Amino acid sequence: MIDKLVKKIKETKAPIVVGLDPMLSYVPEYIKKTAFDEYGETLEGAAEAIWQYNKGIVDAVHDLIPAVKPQIAMYEQFGIEGLKAFQKTVDYCKSKGLVVIADIKRGDIGSTSAAYAVGHLGKVAVGSKTYSAFGEDFATVNPYLGTDGIKPFVDVCKEEKKGIFVLVKTSNPSSGEFQDRLVDGKPLYELVGAMVNEWGKDTIGESGYSSVGAVVGATYPEMGKVLRKIMPKSFILVPGYGAQGGKAADLVHYFNEDGLGAIVNSSRGIIAAYKQEKYASFGEANYADASRQAVVDMIEDINSVL
Repeated sequence: MIDKLVKKIKETKAPIVVGLDPMLSYVPEYIKKTAFDEYGETLEGAAEAIWQYNKGIVDAVHDLIPAVKPQIAMYEQFGIEGLKAFQKTVDYCKSKGLVVIADIKRGDIGSTSAAYAVGHLGKVAVGSKTYSAFGEDFATVNPYLGTDGIKPFVDVCKEEKKGIFVLVKTSNPSSGEFQDRLVDGKPLYELVGAMVNEWGKDTIGESGYSSVGAVVGATYPEMGKVLRKIMPKSFILVPGYGAQGGKAADLVHYFNEDGLGAIVNSSRGIIAAYKQEKYASFGEANYADASRQAVVDMIEDINSVL
């Protein structure tokens, strides 16, 4: 799957991923009204509104981008109905040829970790048959439990030709409370980066990149520069661009000399673009067109520094 992602990035000339992290407050009133008229102000109504909102954005941007990243918590808050909207979103994005990175941040051990991996990236056995449950292409994984938590994911990735992105240095302000602590004279994020490089050594595809990638926030460019050298074969998923303060100029060193090696995420900066002053002229009715323009602007911004 890493080879497919690299190919899609080359084809679109867009090393970006759109985070499909919908809040109900982002959804235009006319979409919510239609959903509530049909299902009432219920969890089902909320999930329907979010699904229709997502569909509009995907229809508007799918030809410009290689990948999307739905954050499962935004769907789980609406219970089973929300998860149905998540599944519809995953399936629809895949039908449009997009690579789907599931932002699930799972982390456990043994059979539990394997169950997470199977549920999102693999196939689950039911009697004599097997089924793909959620069926995403990549998943984000928390490495706090060590190799016991990562190996089941890597095993499924090898079997199904899927991939993972391991949290290494996250974009949030308090990440340093743990991730920057010195261990044997080195910050913990460097040690995790070295483990990511090790976990991915025998998963390198034709593109030259590993199926085991890393999450490194745009808000810490100097650390990103160091981690790029520690993980030369790992793709870096970069959150924190735009709304969290990350700038394109800070991201040069996240990429390798081939112009590849990183994919930059923007979530509300794209999916809620119509709420920004810059794109307000599109209006609520044309929210998806505003999202498309925000994607065009982001691609231009990122490519201007590469």
